Amino acid sequence: MKSGKWMAGWLLMGPVLLSAGCHKADEAPAKVIDYQGPTIETRNVLMLVSDSARLRVRLTAPLEQSFESGDRLYPEGVQLTFMDEEGKTVVNTITGKYGRYQRNQSLYSMRGDVRVTNVPKQQRMNSEEAFYDQNKASIYTKPETEIKVTTPTEVLTGRGLTANQDFSLYKILDPTGVFTVQECAPVAAPATPPTDTAP
Repeated sequence: MKSGKWMAGWLLMGPVLLSAGCHKADEAPAKVIDYQGPTIETRNVLMLVSDSARLRVRLTAPLEQSFESGDRLYPEGVQLTFMDEEGKTVVNTITGKYGRYQRNQSLYSMRGDVRVTNVPKQQRMNSEEAFYDQNKASIYTKPETEIKVTTPTEVLTGRGLTANQDFSLYKILDPTGVFTVQECAPVAAPATPPTDTAP
């Protein structure tokens, strides 16, 4: 009798367990969302990079978006300012309307009205895209990127450029034109012969 009751109980529980198992198999597993956006947003950014207690580089941007990978975006523009050996005088600046920093390459990419300006030499490069490699302390563009370099005496145009960090030395990969700028001296008025007013 006891074994018969036990068997009947087991038969009654069996369908309940089977139905519960089938029910869970029909449910879809919860989807895991892999968030790829910024983890931190910072307004009015001022980042200072120093070496031996001397200011080397100053970064300013209206908005910085930081990602889990260590990469950063500057969707509203960015400016890098390079200082001299003493950390007191501005030597060079790079500005762009959009910027990106790739941590694994220590590389800044800038797009949109990019300007590189060597202040002491009064020379400037204009382009739509440029890169700054921190490891190599160099500035460059892609070979096909159109560039214009303006100095106090000439305007150079071409495609592709490589330069050192302070933009004191540069090379245009494919020059397409040179325009010499000459300052005009004031033109003196022509001398008029004296007129004789005596009768």
